[in-house]
Amino acid sequence: MPGVLRIIDSGVTEGRLNIALGQALIDRHAAGAIDDTLRFLRFPPTALVGRHQALGHEVDVEFCRANGIDLVRRITGGGAIYLDPGQLGWELVISRSTLATSSLADVARLICEAAADGLRRLGVDAAYRPRNDIEVDGRKLGGTGGFFDGDTLFFQGTVLVDMDPQVMVSALRVPRAKLAKRDLDSATQRVVTLKELLGDDCPAMPDIQQSLVDGLAKGLGLEPDTAALGPAEQQLAQELYDEEIGQDDFVFEIEEPAAAQDVMEGEHTGPGGTVRAFLRLQGLTQNRIGSALITGDFFVTPPRVVYDLESALRGIYLHEVEDTLHRFFRDTEIDLLSVGEEDFYTAIRNALAPLARPPSGTG
Repeated sequence: MPGVLRIIDSGVTEGRLNIALGQALIDRHAAGAIDDTLRFLRFPPTALVGRHQALGHEVDVEFCRANGIDLVRRITGGGAIYLDPGQLGWELVISRSTLATSSLADVARLICEAAADGLRRLGVDAAYRPRNDIEVDGRKLGGTGGFFDGDTLFFQGTVLVDMDPQVMVSALRVPRAKLAKRDLDSATQRVVTLKELLGDDCPAMPDIQQSLVDGLAKGLGLEPDTAALGPAEQQLAQELYDEEIGQDDFVFEIEEPAAAQDVMEGEHTGPGGTVRAFLRLQGLTQNRIGSALITGDFFVTPPRVVYDLESALRGIYLHEVEDTLHRFFRDTEIDLLSVGEEDFYTAIRNALAPLARPPSGTG
């Protein structure tokens, strides 16, 4: 007998509270208090950065503030996105045991293919594009990403239903390197909406949601059951909002350091995304790493691994960097979705390249 997939529609909700609700579902699921859950969510005009991104680098903060666009940090990795009520968000909170695999890459494929199957029911040729996009004829209809928290998987996705691409371009600072990978002159060429694809035949939001329910429930082998957010979930979400997720300290938590003589900056953009490394040097001869900051649009499980890597680099001599990186990735349990170990190595090597003794290689 198939398990239950609880279906919730929380409607248009303030952006930071939406993120807090996602964390509340994770916590309640991990505690065994709720069933596997699919939540639909929408946002007022909002610019959202990934968990490991520097907000000022990814978003035009002044434009957003001047135009009433909320600033939000997600609890998942990935790149910056713009959402408004014309976009549909969805998120899965499900048990590891529900899935046939524990690999984040395999999970992404399973869920994205199921979501694409649901969208094809609307009459569009949606397909999964590794590692975490859903596309129609090479243009992005939705993005996804997630992580494991113990035995609970949290996986989010979006569907671009109808939007003003010029607002998105103005709110976000889309890197030229990211567009160049796909030979695109503008971010608007990279995305497509259901409205553009289907015109006047574009279905209403409830019909889009039902198609996703059908595809995801089938792909996961679960039986959908419509429900509502419980009072315990709403209370926990409010506490998480008040204590952290709703606060500017969390949203602006990561800011790249200003250019300085003792800060070495390196960047690497590969097929799966961008990793940036900022290393502040110390010592009379600037031969030690005083602090490290790693940012980017990558997905990593568990998310705290990035902070552990920064801590591992802190205080070491430059000639110890290569061995430290080897040891960290060898001894730490990490699941990388959009980038690999070599991407982190290369970004750090690039930061140290101007020095006489950069790390010589990864293996």
